[in-house]
Amino acid sequence: MANVETARRNAERPKFVTGSLLRHILTMTAAGALGLMAIFVGDLANIYFLSRLNDEAVVAAVGYASSILFFATSVGIGLSIAATALVSPALGAGRRIRARRLAANAHALAFVASTLIAVVLWLAIVPLLELLGASGRTLDLAAIYLEILVPTLPVLALAITSSAVLRSAGDARRAMFVTLFGAVVNTILDLILIVHFGFGIEGAAVSSFIARLTMLAIGFYGVVKVHDLLGRPKIATLAQDAPAFLRIAAPAVLTNIAPAIGNGYVTHAIAAYSDAAVAAWAILARLTPVAFGTIYALSGAVGPILGQNYGARSQERMRDAFTLALLTMAAFTAIAWFFLAVLAQGIATLFHAEGELRDLIVFFCRWLSPWFVFMGALFVANAAFNTLGRAHYSTLLNWGRATLGTVPFVLIGGKYFQAEGVLAGNMIGGVAFGIIAIFSAYRLIATLGDTFKPQAKVIKSEMT
Repeated sequence: MANVETARRNAERPKFVTGSLLRHILTMTAAGALGLMAIFVGDLANIYFLSRLNDEAVVAAVGYASSILFFATSVGIGLSIAATALVSPALGAGRRIRARRLAANAHALAFVASTLIAVVLWLAIVPLLELLGASGRTLDLAAIYLEILVPTLPVLALAITSSAVLRSAGDARRAMFVTLFGAVVNTILDLILIVHFGFGIEGAAVSSFIARLTMLAIGFYGVVKVHDLLGRPKIATLAQDAPAFLRIAAPAVLTNIAPAIGNGYVTHAIAAYSDAAVAAWAILARLTPVAFGTIYALSGAVGPILGQNYGARSQERMRDAFTLALLTMAAFTAIAWFFLAVLAQGIATLFHAEGELRDLIVFFCRWLSPWFVFMGALFVANAAFNTLGRAHYSTLLNWGRATLGTVPFVLIGGKYFQAEGVLAGNMIGGVAFGIIAIFSAYRLIATLGDTFKPQAKVIKSEMT
């Protein structure tokens, strides 16, 4: 019994407040990248199998629908950020009972908020698609796709929140399983429903629907059965925790909506050229997360690491973790760019791309992909702002990126260089905001460090 109790105490001990920060970052990122890239590959598989139908209208329809789904998914991610920002510091400070309560209330609030959003989107599917520029058969196909997937938004929000709680506990492997197995289910069902039965866009939507249910089941199993980190929701505690949750979730949701709005504008701008241009944008929107999946995972991994060390009042480890995250992000970007540039023609061939569609894919892979380093910097800084109680910094920077860093650049690029200019303007516009984000995050860490230095030794001695 003594050995079991010792093992249990060790498992409950905050994981990131000691040991190699680089190892923590790489371990969490590797697991997160595998899970994220798996689900991104699942999304890419949808486009790949649909492209085999040799119907640009179908691929374009998914592109239009994805702009709306990106918005909805961003809301779910924003809600999960609040879970990480509250649960990881509680675990870092050794307050496990509070962490269980916060995790339960985070799930409850995520479900309520995502349900309301799903209802609003359901009622506005056609007007939103028309606003993006969809029409005719393309609009009809996109509407069918959304009518199947929009009702699953609460399921997805709960799955993402469960994954965030698992990362907060340092369980990168099970957090990875949430998205990994969802992606596996999605891809297998794509093969069955699209390739074998020929259900087309309806088959792609049903595959994603079932994959989200799988993600929810795996996430809940890890949080409830493995870590016992889901207390019983109570109205009284929910009312007490809601203000703290919303203080983080509201700006985090706004932060994550911003790229969705920016992408929606790019979709609208590129729709002025052709279905081929929209199809290229749909493919690139799924290719980018696969190519840069490690950076998306890194931004999710650094939050819990910063959060636990924030709870433990360790300024030096917070600063070092942020620096190592930036350097790791830059290295991952360089590697991704190399492979995209070398494989550009092969990627275009994989999607049966010809003419303008091929040219746009190759142009992005060879010349625009390295500019993603500035977006990566913004992602990593967002994790710091959200976890360290300054989520409104992320909101301001991301909305600046989605408006001032997108609209004028896309307008100018499209005016002089057509669809290629739209893509280039979208990437180049993020440079200034990535740089501002880096300096702002370092300043925040320094400011916080000055406020809790006298307490750090006391808290560390209590934890040991």
